[in-house]
Amino acid sequence: MKISTRGRYALRMMVELAKKQGDGYVSLTEIAEIQNISKKYLEQIIPLLSHASFLTTTRGFRGGYRLSKSPSEYCVGDILRVTEGSISPVSCADVDNPCECEKCGVCKTYPLWRKLTQIITDYLDSVTLDDLVKGRIELDSVEDVRPEERRSEDGRQI
Repeated sequence: MKISTRGRYALRMMVELAKKQGDGYVSLTEIAEIQNISKKYLEQIIPLLSHASFLTTTRGFRGGYRLSKSPSEYCVGDILRVTEGSISPVSCADVDNPCECEKCGVCKTYPLWRKLTQIITDYLDSVTLDDLVKGRIELDSVEDVRPEERRSEDGRQI
């Protein structure tokens, strides 16, 4: 499963709005500049988030966008589902849609995909915008190193 730029940029925009929650409305130009994202691209994402009632908008001189609720009330999973649709790695294991494949009842891999989908969903639904803003997400034991950058103790690439 890959999250598209639309999902990643929507999440970055929502984090930026969460950081500025007490500052009133934030212009799209300001968000685009701070996050180094094309304003035109953000303009395509805004309707998705607005339609889901995630944003409050106002027009005019001091117009812009702000979150409709507290940052702690938005989970990452909801934001990604609005922008990406399903967050399941395979279509047959989508939590919101029953499997339509004729092999679901006998497929030996279906339980694997279904469990993976549940793990992804549970994790993304457990993280809020507030968690991201306050830096509560840590990598723990996950290596944040690209495979080509991994080295053994003696310096050899592994």
